[in-house]
Amino acid sequence: DCPGTGSAQAGRAAACQGCPNRRLCATGGAAPDPAEAAELRERLRSVKHTILVLSGKGGVGKSTFSALLAHGLAADEAKQVALLDIDICGPSIPKMMGLEGEQVHQSGSGWSPVYVEENLGVMSVGFLLSSPDDAVIWRGPKKNGLIKQFLRDVDWGEIDYLIVDTPPGTSDEHLSIVQYLSATHIDGAVIITTPQEVSLQDVRKEINFCQKVKLPIIGVVENMSGFICPKCKNESQIFPPTTGGAEKMCQNLNVSLLGKVPLDPQIGKSCDKGQSFLSEAPESPATSSYRNIIQRIQEYCDQDHSHEEKII
Repeated sequence: DCPGTGSAQAGRAAACQGCPNRRLCATGGAAPDPAEAAELRERLRSVKHTILVLSGKGGVGKSTFSALLAHGLAADEAKQVALLDIDICGPSIPKMMGLEGEQVHQSGSGWSPVYVEENLGVMSVGFLLSSPDDAVIWRGPKKNGLIKQFLRDVDWGEIDYLIVDTPPGTSDEHLSIVQYLSATHIDGAVIITTPQEVSLQDVRKEINFCQKVKLPIIGVVENMSGFICPKCKNESQIFPPTTGGAEKMCQNLNVSLLGKVPLDPQIGKSCDKGQSFLSEAPESPATSSYRNIIQRIQEYCDQDHSHEEKII
């Protein structure tokens, strides 16, 4: 039973034995010192809203959702949107955003994001690799250092929405991004799952992680929620919700269900081509679901959450 990163027993409790983050929690190693916190605060002071996209499970569609959330928010040309990919070992955002092979450029004010549109910038370790097939074989401290560098050294400029795509799990990268961003403000996390119990059991751990570090949960998105045959219009459950799916889990844990997105083969095709599924398939039921979810996230961000507990 994890005592939480803010507890005096963090890294020292009996439950911490054997945890790979024990030493990090015990020393507070991921938390920026006051000088670093001031530096991060200064760099990110012009970011209005920050949204983390999380899941305890791999392969449930976090990066796909992050990319489409960025496209959906950037459809309003008056909004500036940034997408930060901190999946250090599996950076798929450059491919999904049509930016594979692009390089990061440096100026006097820091690294410049790579732009998809004038109002949509992207940063990923994928831009730092000589080949998209290169493996990133790094231990935790080096990954943490790069995450800090992305926040501190990238010239994000005036941004309405910063979306952070994360790797699966509740480990180094997640602790680091939450604690580095504690110097500023995080609106909350969107948690992605698929309907089957094998996914939900890991997502429950992610929800528990958010509660331990006092990270607000905007809500849960259920991806791959059924498949409607384009010919006969019958719906099939590719991933059967044997325990009630995300809807039942959200009811049990008192978390908002933002929506369910049905399977559509065009989603994978659009991601492989680096194009926005929302504009490629505007009539798809999945597009309608995504747009409703994005609207709910915008509404959440527009509310005043200043009364909520501070992130540890």
